[in-house]
Amino acid sequence: MPPKYNDLSDFDLVSLIKTDDHVAYRELFFRYTGVLYTHAYVKLQDREEARDAVQEVFSTLWSKRDSLEFQSNVSGYLYSSVRNRVLNILSRNKIKSNYITSLSDYRKSYSDETDHLTRTNQLQAIIDKEMKNMPEKMREVFSLSRNHQLSHREIAEKLGISENTVKNHVHGALKILRIKLGLANYLFFLFL
Repeated sequence: MPPKYNDLSDFDLVSLIKTDDHVAYRELFFRYTGVLYTHAYVKLQDREEARDAVQEVFSTLWSKRDSLEFQSNVSGYLYSSVRNRVLNILSRNKIKSNYITSLSDYRKSYSDETDHLTRTNQLQAIIDKEMKNMPEKMREVFSLSRNHQLSHREIAEKLGISENTVKNHVHGALKILRIKLGLANYLFFLFL
């Protein structure tokens, strides 16, 4: 009379699995799949990942059936195998999450940099256009002040004019830009 598989011990089932007994394998699978799934789900909080972890354990069990040797009980082996799969999944998910966060941060900073650069370039184009419309001496003084960062004294010495004249030209250029650019863009320009 054939053995009643649900009455067999885990070790007896493993012995039969080693002889390619599919029914013994199915019995072991049904005996442990529910509790192993619950164990995996509690840790992963994802049904598909929990199901995959348990499935991988039993697939490995079948594929390595010829070399199965248990030092402790079969249930301990199955729980340890599922725990290891869960830890691998959690580790992989953490790496994936870190990568996605890093990518998102990069995109945001790149987008912010690009927006800032675009606004700066647009503002600079407006300033350049307005500077072309300034009187020549005012444009020259203002360029030396803002583009070359020379002091009023240095500009006066370089151009052979008084410091007061330099101050008046810079003040006049800033007044023109303030009117043309509007206050918000003007303040932005001052801090470039």
